[in-house]
Amino acid sequence: AMLTWAVERGRLSVNHVKGFKRLYHSDRSEIIWLPEHIHSFMKVAPIEPQQAPILALHTGQRQGDLLRLPWSSYDGQRIQLRQGKSRHGQKLGPLIEIPCTQSLRRMLDSMERVSPLILATKTARSFKKRWFSECWDRVMNEAGLKTIMLPDIAEPVTLHFHDLRGTTATLLSEAGCNEQQIATITGHSLRTVHQILERYLARSKERRVG
Repeated sequence: AMLTWAVERGRLSVNHVKGFKRLYHSDRSEIIWLPEHIHSFMKVAPIEPQQAPILALHTGQRQGDLLRLPWSSYDGQRIQLRQGKSRHGQKLGPLIEIPCTQSLRRMLDSMERVSPLILATKTARSFKKRWFSECWDRVMNEAGLKTIMLPDIAEPVTLHFHDLRGTTATLLSEAGCNEQQIATITGHSLRTVHQILERYLARSKERRVG
C-alpha cells in the first residue's frame, strides 16, 4: 500500500512488489458468535460496550464503520451508511441501506443522544480505536470468551468483534434474505457468505441431533 501510494504521487516510478501474492490469508467463516456467547458477554458488560455488539449483530457492519456511525444515519426505520472498506481513493463506496429490526429500533430509540455518534463513551466522547479495544478485551476476559470451543472445531478459537458479522449473516438468512442480499449488507464476498451459511447450518443440525 505504501509503495502504491508513492507511485501514485510520483515519488517512485515503479512498484516492484505489485502482483505479489499475499503470504497470509485468514478464513474465519467457520467462527461465529453463538447465542450463549452473546448472553455471556451481555451479562458482564457495562451499557456502552453492550450497545456495540447489538449494533453489529443487527447491521453486520465492521467495527470502524460502527464507531464512526452518526445519529444522522438513522431515520427511525433504517440505517444508511457508506462502508469504509468499499471506498477507492476519493471515490465513495455505494450507500448501503439496512432496515432496522424491532430490537435494534428499541435500543436506538431508548438511547440518549449525548454525542453526534451513536456509540459514545460514558463522558459522551467518541470511542478511539485503542480505547474501545481495551474496553472490549476487558469484557471478553471477564465473560470468559477470549478463547472458546465451537462444536465442530477441534482446536480452541479466539472470538473477535468482526466475527459478529458472520452471526449477522446467519440471522439475515433465517429472516429470508438470499446470499446476494446478505453480501450487500455485510460487505462479505458471496463466497464467504456461502461458506458461513453452510457451516452454520451444519453446526445447527449437529446441535439439534445432539
